[in-house]
Amino acid sequence: MKTPPVITDSLSTARARLPVAYQTAKTLLAQCSKIDECKDWADKSEALASYARQAKDDSLRKHADRIQARAIRRAGELLKEFDGKGRNQYSGKDSGGVPTTQRGVAKKAGMSKDQQVTAVRVANVPEEEFEKAVDSNNPPTVTQLAEEGKKSRPKSDKPGLGGPVPEGFGEATHFLGTVSRFAEFCQEKQAEIIAGGLLPHEITTLKQNIAIIDAWLDELLEILPRGRRNK
Repeated sequence: MKTPPVITDSLSTARARLPVAYQTAKTLLAQCSKIDECKDWADKSEALASYARQAKDDSLRKHADRIQARAIRRAGELLKEFDGKGRNQYSGKDSGGVPTTQRGVAKKAGMSKDQQVTAVRVANVPEEEFEKAVDSNNPPTVTQLAEEGKKSRPKSDKPGLGGPVPEGFGEATHFLGTVSRFAEFCQEKQAEIIAGGLLPHEITTLKQNIAIIDAWLDELLEILPRGRRNK
C-alpha cells in the first residue's frame, strides 16, 4: 500500500477542526501574491483530497476540494493581471519588471498551459456564484468551475465582455483585488485593535497615507460615470 502524501504547514487540516482550518485557508489564500504560492496550495489540497477519498472521509475531502478551488481561482486572478500579449500590465512582481506574457508567468510558477487556462476560467466565475457553489454541501470540481467560467465570458463587442478591453484594464483588475482584500481585512479586524497596536512614530505616517488614499478615492468617485457609481 502506498504511503499517503504528507500535508504540512497551513494545510495540516487532518487533525484540526475543519471549519476553523478552512476559514484560515481562505484568509491566507486571499493574501497570496505569487502564482507559485497558489499552485503549491492547490497541489497539496489535491493530495489531501486524494488521501481523504482513500480514507473515505467525505468531510475532509470536501474541505480539501474547497481549498483547491480557491487556490486555483486566486492563481487565475493573479494571471489575469497580465494581458497575455507580451506586456506586463503594471510593475509585475513575478517578472522583476521585465515585460512578460501571461503564459511566461504561469510557466515560471510551474503551471502547464491547461492549468493556466483552467485557473483563468475559474477566476472568471462571478464572485457571488463562486462563493455559493464552493461553500455548498456538494462543492463542484475545478473542471466544473472552469466550465462555468467559460460561460461567464460571452463574446461581445463591448469592452471587458470578450471584446477589446479599455486602457488601464490590468491596473483596474489589480486595484479591485486589492480593495476586495482590504475590505475583507476590515470586516475581520476591529479598528480599535489596530489603533491599539500602532507605535507612536507609525501614527503620523498612517495619517498621511490615509489622507492620500481618501483624496484619491474622492477623485475616483468623481471621475466614474454616474450610472456606474450609483450601482
